[in-house]
Amino acid sequence: MIKCVLFDLDGVLVDACEWHYEALNLALQEISNIEISRDEHVTTFNGLPTKTKLNILTEQGRLSEADHDEIWNRKQDVTEEVIRKNCLQNEGIDNTKVKLFQGLKESGIRTGCVTNSIRRTATLMLESTGQLDEGLEILITNEDVKNPKPDPEGYTKAISHFGFDPEEVLIVEDSDKGFQAASDSGAHVMRVVNATEVTFEKVKSYIESL
Repeated sequence: MIKCVLFDLDGVLVDACEWHYEALNLALQEISNIEISRDEHVTTFNGLPTKTKLNILTEQGRLSEADHDEIWNRKQDVTEEVIRKNCLQNEGIDNTKVKLFQGLKESGIRTGCVTNSIRRTATLMLESTGQLDEGLEILITNEDVKNPKPDPEGYTKAISHFGFDPEEVLIVEDSDKGFQAASDSGAHVMRVVNATEVTFEKVKSYIESL
């Protein structure tokens, strides 16, 4: 019996993968005059923390390590600007996700979010879309773990927080790296293409199929 559902953030609760891609490229172009192609974003970088992305670019010989801190800081500032701009354009509150959390709460299912984003931007995304006050009990970011996704540490930590066995937990993920982390935690995994697939009806149906 599923007692808890844990969600990834980018691409699951918020369609923010494009926001991170846009923000990082703006910072890279501004400071180091390089950029990540869309194909690279999809196949290599999507779902990874910014610091890991910068390390990969340095290993590829495309980015000086001396620029990491400046790019990281600039990327966080740009990300906040992009979040606010997109939430304003889309009228902010995501009623589908509000209904999702309300439905799960009424069903007695507890919820949490595990993301490779930093807490500042993760909180802003959830607040801006109206999800933070709808029963989400725990938020684990890349600042709360030693090993971010694809390592399962974040999910294992969340499962431990609730005191459930992994088989009593469902994780909703979209990216390859997130799927690996979720699978390695021992929990059930529902894989989605993007946030539009994450509705109360679809999550409930998946739980009932287990």
